[in-house]
Amino acid sequence: MFTLIVLLGLAVLAAPIVAIVALIHAAAVRRSVRLLDARVRSLESGSPPAGMVSPPAAKVTPADAHASPVAPEPPPQLPPPSVPTSPAGQAAASPSQPIGFEERFGTRWVVWVGGVALALGGIFLVRYTIEQDLIGPGVRILLGALLAFALVAAGEWERRNETLSGLRGLPSANIPSILTAAGTTVAYATVYAAYALYGYLPPPAAFVLLGAVALLTLAAALLHGPALAGLGVIGAYLAPLLVSSAEPDYWSLYVYIGVVSAAGFALARWRLWRWLAIMAILLGALWTLPGTGFNPVEALGAHVFSALAGFALAAIFLVAGLLYGPPAASGEVDPLSTLALSVYLLVAAFLVAASQHDSVALTAFVVLTAATVGIAWRTEAAIGAVPVAALLAMAVMADWAVRMKVASLIAPSGPTAPAIPEPERFEYGSHLVVAAGWAALFGIAGFSAQGRSVRALVPMLWCAAGVFAPLAMLIALYYRIAQLDRSLPFAALALLVAAIYAVAAEALVQREQRPGLMAGGAMYATGALAALALALTFALEKGWLTIGLALMAPGAAWVVEKRPLPWLRWFAAIVVIIVAARVAYEPRIVGAALGTTPIINWLLYGYGVPAASFWLAGWLLRRRADDLPARIVDAGAILFTVLLAIAEIRHYVTGGEIYRPANWTMEVMLDVNVGLAMTLGLEHVRGRSGSFVHNIGALIVAALTFAAVVLDLINAVEAGFLPVAGSTFFNTTLLGYGLPAVLAISLALIARTTRPLPYRAVAAISAVTLALFYLTLEVQRLFHGPVLWEIISDAEQYTLSTVWLVFGILLLAVGFMLRSQPARLLALGVITLTIAKVFIVDTASISGIYRALSVIGLGVVLLGIGRLYQRLLYPRSPPATTEPLRLDLE
Repeated sequence: MFTLIVLLGLAVLAAPIVAIVALIHAAAVRRSVRLLDARVRSLESGSPPAGMVSPPAAKVTPADAHASPVAPEPPPQLPPPSVPTSPAGQAAASPSQPIGFEERFGTRWVVWVGGVALALGGIFLVRYTIEQDLIGPGVRILLGALLAFALVAAGEWERRNETLSGLRGLPSANIPSILTAAGTTVAYATVYAAYALYGYLPPPAAFVLLGAVALLTLAAALLHGPALAGLGVIGAYLAPLLVSSAEPDYWSLYVYIGVVSAAGFALARWRLWRWLAIMAILLGALWTLPGTGFNPVEALGAHVFSALAGFALAAIFLVAGLLYGPPAASGEVDPLSTLALSVYLLVAAFLVAASQHDSVALTAFVVLTAATVGIAWRTEAAIGAVPVAALLAMAVMADWAVRMKVASLIAPSGPTAPAIPEPERFEYGSHLVVAAGWAALFGIAGFSAQGRSVRALVPMLWCAAGVFAPLAMLIALYYRIAQLDRSLPFAALALLVAAIYAVAAEALVQREQRPGLMAGGAMYATGALAALALALTFALEKGWLTIGLALMAPGAAWVVEKRPLPWLRWFAAIVVIIVAARVAYEPRIVGAALGTTPIINWLLYGYGVPAASFWLAGWLLRRRADDLPARIVDAGAILFTVLLAIAEIRHYVTGGEIYRPANWTMEVMLDVNVGLAMTLGLEHVRGRSGSFVHNIGALIVAALTFAAVVLDLINAVEAGFLPVAGSTFFNTTLLGYGLPAVLAISLALIARTTRPLPYRAVAAISAVTLALFYLTLEVQRLFHGPVLWEIISDAEQYTLSTVWLVFGILLLAVGFMLRSQPARLLALGVITLTIAKVFIVDTASISGIYRALSVIGLGVVLLGIGRLYQRLLYPRSPPATTEPLRLDLE
């Protein structure tokens, strides 16, 4: 009975294979019949069928040529070129021949469905035997293995038979590869069932068998194409997931992953399958994550071995121009080579961080960074991995610099030693050596690589790593060791680095021009400026960091003046953004230690030096182009100038504590004066530069200032009576209203030829309004003293009307002298306001002699104004004279 069941199962398994073989032969016979039919039709029509060779022309003798008038037949056609053959022996379909529904259904869809049916059929058969309890577990495993072997054998037989018969198949529906893929799938399932379902295999044996299946699948992919290769890679890397163990053996796992990676890389290199290489790189790197939580890493040595092995295998098989890698073009950066090295560098850096800078992991990462530099020196295809290595080295040093431990924050143990642990003592020696080694490695290699390549990108990448990596190392060490305090040794190191960079920049300038040398010189010059700024930062107080960063902007702009490189212009703009972010984080620059001296304090340095630096940088950048980087720098200059004025005013009115509430009226008065003065200055600057930013900046500052006039100064008078500080004439009213009126009218006069009429009108109206407020408050100061009272006497009302009228007359005289109609209209507005006050207020609130004098004086002035207009602006023509009538009595 058992034998009958086994034979029946084998027959059921063999049936699909026999059907597929029969289908292939039937397709071959059908193709032959089709070719014969095409030949018969062509013979009947008298023309050779397409794609066939015409029969050779009969030899024509001279006698025949003279006997027959028929022209000789054309020479025989050349046979069509042979169809290229794929590595698996399968002919590729011609792209010019359209594929119809029937051919697609018969040659592709049925093959795909058949492959899936084979795999599912095997699974269903095993499931049926289990449900019916027909055979035992051992026989089930044996039958699964036989089925897998049969499918793989059928695939290989079909591949060889197809190659010998010359059948023309389609790569996307390759029957041999489908059979082999189904067989490998059954093999994976069989090994897993033997291990997980029935316990026939211990974990090590299951592990080895699954790996063997994966490697055989990869080997079969050499014959059957990329589909099987993808299945093999996925299966090989997922196989360890199918085997669980209470005590994971990381060494065995990573040895297995190394073997699979080697096979995948070798196959990808042999067949030039880039997608396979990328898949193997990523899956191999992901297998480094198990057991690497941010606790002590389990089996750190095994993890480090995996990173080193993956890096070495990638360098051997995948890096173009190195060992067994594909050939590399001179000066070309290969993305796959860069990716292969960068991924394993990232894995090694991750292990350093996860192990809290264990010496084993740190040593491995140092070795890989050095190897990356060496590989990139050997082949330019991998140069993209050098800046990645530099960035990861910076990240490792930064992680070491900012890493804080709770134990280090606890006071040293004394009498409380049993209760409070002794803080951990940090050793700086190893990281000092590592940082110095990295700085020398990237710095020397970056300078030595200048002029070696035929493309500018390669030396620029070298130079970027060589310039910025040493600076980052210096900053990390300074942060960790000096804790951002003053440090003359670090300042001396920064000066040394600046000197080295300056010499390097000069040396590159003196060399014969080669691709990338100009960019390299610019980078070293920028690095020299950055190192100089760091030296100032290290030698002085913390606030000098803002100053040091700001000084980099004009330095970069000066370098751009000598070496026109677009990215350096953006570097200056980025510096402005960084400094602005730094000031936004701490507007006081140095915290509470600003000092109490007005103007001469840290605000002057923290805002004034960046403002001056950005003005200079913007001017240098605009000498070549008024582009976006130049505009960003110009905007930074305007911003820091405004912030300097506002911060200094705030510092003055608060006595040095800029966050303390203070006399807001005095602050607004000062802000308005400074805003108007800045607007005048920006109007002058924009007239000379023609810069879009200066134009917009002038408009914004003017708009904010006039808004402060309306919302704060005028509202302060309307809200209540102000205490006037100072003497009779030199007091806060002169500062808050008189001086702004003079500045506003000056702005209106300057803008006569540069701004539209609405702008000038707003400035002039604001000036007249401020002047009226000043005159009114000054009259009240004369009558009431420092404290302005609500009760207004008759004399004060009369004096106020007289002052307004005199102001209107003077303004009218100015309009006549300047021949300015807007000024005359403003004067008439003031006079009209005075008329309304006299007739509405004065006649109702004052009495006696003051009422009469007010009205009489107003009438006299109005008559005089009318006479002035008649004589000067609108004179009437004299009437025509006529001779007197004479009576002649004679």
